[in-house]
Amino acid sequence: MPDRTVAASTLLPVNGVLAVTLVVLLLVAVAVAAVFRLAPDGSWRRARDVAVAGVRAAVQLGVVSLVIGWVIRHGAALLAFILLMFCVAAVTAGRRVTPHRSGVWAALPIAAPVAPVVGALVASGLLPPRGIAVIPVTGILIGGALTATVLAGRRALDELTVRSGEVEACLALGFLPHDARLEIARPAASDALLPGLDQTRTVGLVTLPGAFVGMLLGGASPLMAGAAQLFVLVALLAVQTIAVATTVELVARGRLRRS
Repeated sequence: MPDRTVAASTLLPVNGVLAVTLVVLLLVAVAVAAVFRLAPDGSWRRARDVAVAGVRAAVQLGVVSLVIGWVIRHGAALLAFILLMFCVAAVTAGRRVTPHRSGVWAALPIAAPVAPVVGALVASGLLPPRGIAVIPVTGILIGGALTATVLAGRRALDELTVRSGEVEACLALGFLPHDARLEIARPAASDALLPGLDQTRTVGLVTLPGAFVGMLLGGASPLMAGAAQLFVLVALLAVQTIAVATTVELVARGRLRRS
């Protein structure tokens, strides 16, 4: 344990300098968002969002750090914590994709890929059924599905709004409503896969992701750390691909909509 502590502190010492640096970086992000008015409506709203996100992250990580040690030792608490992660992701995705009440359907593209993938990994023995292993892997996959769902949903609905005339033209040509919407929404929604694809293509060349660094700090060999990171990236690709496909289908069926 001392060796791990020394290794972690070598990477990022937790002290007053770190606290000051975090505050400065957050203020820089807020200032840039405000000066350049990076909100969609040209207001300063995105600067406020950046500030709130930074403060929330600090509070949430602090609480999780205190609670996680207890959660991983209790089965019921572990399941409750995973359910909480899913619920927060589903609500966030629904609000980001559409203000319409149909946003509740955004929970499906997150649950559809994550539940079977995590279940299969645990059943196969690749993922030990212990909280210290299940929580981070499930969290990574839920986060990936959340990002893919939001990007795919927003791009698809934006495209249907901008190109509504083309949808009407498809309907006039005899397309079913599902097929007409799918024809317009699918190409735009597929862009949601680009962040995951770029991350996988450039791993080891541009960045060393968290799973790789974390395992190295935990004492694993570079080969084991690389295998674990590859596992995370490929699992993420599978989850995000299913999430995008499910989101596009929900949009095409009119389950996710703007009005």
